[in-house]
Amino acid sequence: MVCQSKLYWYELIPLFSFLALRGRCRTCKTKISIQYPFVELATGFIFASLFLKFQDIFFLNVLSFSFTCAYYAVMFSILIVIAAYDLRHKIIPDILALIFSILAFLGLFLFQGNIFSSHFPTLLEFLSGLFVAFPFAFFWLISGGRWMGLGDAKLALGLGWMLGLASGLAALVLAFWSGAIIGVMLILLRRGYKMKSELPFAPFLIFGALLAFFFPLPLFLFGF
Repeated sequence: MVCQSKLYWYELIPLFSFLALRGRCRTCKTKISIQYPFVELATGFIFASLFLKFQDIFFLNVLSFSFTCAYYAVMFSILIVIAAYDLRHKIIPDILALIFSILAFLGLFLFQGNIFSSHFPTLLEFLSGLFVAFPFAFFWLISGGRWMGLGDAKLALGLGWMLGLASGLAALVLAFWSGAIIGVMLILLRRGYKMKSELPFAPFLIFGALLAFFFPLPLFLFGF
């Protein structure tokens, strides 16, 4: 980004290029943000986890397995971009939240229990996104945007549709727990960080969604 040099193919290999270059541009020696290898590593882990989660389908129906993995790979790729963007700029791009929510809503008609199977959603499945997004919209409304951004509500809408009500609420609990722990640690360890300091919440929300998706937790049970 500093010298505007065109990168060669061997400088674009995820993770390995960063390590080979020792975290610096080959041309101007400017330090490369640690964000890049972290995002690449997280993406690799998520894609591998998707294969492990749906590997049983692979031996039964390769087409269903391919479509399921491709769909969730796209969904989590969008979430990774949102998390990285919110960490850097403290805002969730509306276009990304919109695309994610549209794809999550379409998924209601294409998946049942995270498995590719066309069906008509129940009323509770339709409302799951609204239920999960409500706490964020409520906090945003009563605080005038000081406690919570509206972007978090837009993101939670899609997460509710993708995860379902039980897993969606579990993701919220995990997000608030992890956010509180990191917030307290920053207050104790980081100079100048106070209770009123702004902390981007999308990464915690996405972290909670990842745990709820890959490791279903019985925090909330609604019989589905």
